[in-house]
Amino acid sequence: MREYVAAPAAFTVPEDWSCVQSAYDRAENSPDSVAFQRPVDGRWTDVTAREFADTVRSVGRGLIATGVEAGDRVALLCSTRYEWNVLDFAIWAAGAVTVPIYDSSSAEQIRWIVEDSGTRLIVVEEETHAASAREGIDGLDGILDVLVIDGASPAVESLSSAGAGVPVSALDERRDAVTADDPATLIYTSGTTGRPKGCMLSHRNFMSETLAVLETPFNRYLRSDSTTVMFLPLAHVLARAITFAGFHAGVRIAHSSDLSNLVDMFGEMRPHYILAVPRVFQKVFDKAQATAQDGGAFRAWMFDKATDTAVAYSKAHRNGRVGPILKARHAVFSKLVYAKLVNALGGRCEVAISGGAPLGERLTHFFDGIGVNIFEGYGLTETCAAIAVNTPDALRIGSVGRPLPGCAVRIATDGEVEVSGPVVASGYWRNERATAESFSDGWFRTGDLGSLDEDGYLRITGRKKEIIVTAGGKNVAPNQLEDALRADPLVAEAVCVGDGKPFISVLLTLDPEALERWKSQNQKPESTSLYELLRDADLIQYLDQAMTRANSTVSHTESIKKYHVLPDQFTEETGELTASLKVKRNVVHQKFAAQIEDLYT
Repeated sequence: MREYVAAPAAFTVPEDWSCVQSAYDRAENSPDSVAFQRPVDGRWTDVTAREFADTVRSVGRGLIATGVEAGDRVALLCSTRYEWNVLDFAIWAAGAVTVPIYDSSSAEQIRWIVEDSGTRLIVVEEETHAASAREGIDGLDGILDVLVIDGASPAVESLSSAGAGVPVSALDERRDAVTADDPATLIYTSGTTGRPKGCMLSHRNFMSETLAVLETPFNRYLRSDSTTVMFLPLAHVLARAITFAGFHAGVRIAHSSDLSNLVDMFGEMRPHYILAVPRVFQKVFDKAQATAQDGGAFRAWMFDKATDTAVAYSKAHRNGRVGPILKARHAVFSKLVYAKLVNALGGRCEVAISGGAPLGERLTHFFDGIGVNIFEGYGLTETCAAIAVNTPDALRIGSVGRPLPGCAVRIATDGEVEVSGPVVASGYWRNERATAESFSDGWFRTGDLGSLDEDGYLRITGRKKEIIVTAGGKNVAPNQLEDALRADPLVAEAVCVGDGKPFISVLLTLDPEALERWKSQNQKPESTSLYELLRDADLIQYLDQAMTRANSTVSHTESIKKYHVLPDQFTEETGELTASLKVKRNVVHQKFAAQIEDLYT
């Protein structure tokens, strides 16, 4: 077993720490600093640290007035926006526990999270979310209310008004009763089988993540004169942890949930650092490439040459051997091409952090070659975001870096990555069996396969679990979709794909007997081949409806966008099935790699 232990952490987290204390401390130490920028009537408006803390206190008192007790769970279903942070901190202020829910979640998914967590209060963004929430919780007892941020009675304002009669001392008592090891949040993670599990992350976990990051060279960028734009879902641990770290460090934070206008927002806000998933960087590259191609053959040729030069320059620079010809070519393209791409990120982006899925070495080298350093890291919900990361002083492209201060990584005999440290969760909410399977003696078994080099850099080489991680960083458990498809009489097997891709697709096989029945019922000649049927409007409509039904069981971002019907059945003899008739995913992926690639080209 190979193991790498990072340098001991210089930080300590007080035993009585609560994450809301960061808001109180920042308001006391730098009350007039701009903590957030929020859109008001179409314009960006500054929110000072004092104003934010005052709002948090008011909303926290409102939660108490609503009936939220210490330790109660409060669900938050909302896109990335200023109010997410207000409510998150206010829930902590009231001594309660935040339960994030993706704003794209179906009623069925909402019901499971609310029921399993024992949620007492639900706050959603819009009336459409409220309708889904009410449908999901129909028949459940013990839920106080469903509040709507953009409703007729806006949640933040109504809670503030309700809390006016609650003494400030009551809120202070709630804060004083919280310990560092109390749960700060329950984040429900997709498993390979069964329902999502509620990962318990404590106040100590969040603060340890923050202080560990601030002990790395990233502290040069998380500073009081820095600005960032947070656009990843705050329901995901990565965006939430990095937002908390930036807030604690004094960064000015703006939010956006409109990914289609990111480049415009970068130009307006001019962030000093960016947190993104690989898909965002790929989009920036694709847009630049498409613009070049629209400009004619010469501009397309020049962009391709500039890309090759940037990649070559990055590799040579990292090896300390940049030749004079390559250096000259790079200088020319810096003026003609690279400067425009740097400006697409706002013009003053000093560093970018990529997480959630592999970025790809060529794209990393490209951005590195144009002067935008993208640092990949590795972590899971159970590690409160990153537990290993490349840093400005320790970068090895292709790896996910070395463990954060105070953390350790080891590779088990079967190649599984195991991790430990103060950022690691204590286990899963009311699920002793799952906790025992994944946590042991302070180590968490990640389910990922990896390797450590002689300098302690971690590389992720595969996945023991069957979770699909899209290019956008969304974790998708394929079983629910596949089961829903196999419930259709015409579908024999369904295998979802999409790891590292922009969306989920599925490979299908059709049941021969059921297909013959379908032909008879739909007045299709018996001699009609499968090849001909796959161009038949009636069968296409039938399969599209099957996809719609399957997609109704998951959120929009998890849904299937494309499918491909394979001509032959999976069998044990041809290698796709085990003796117990389970699908061998690795065999299917290898055998039908060309068909999978066609779904994304």
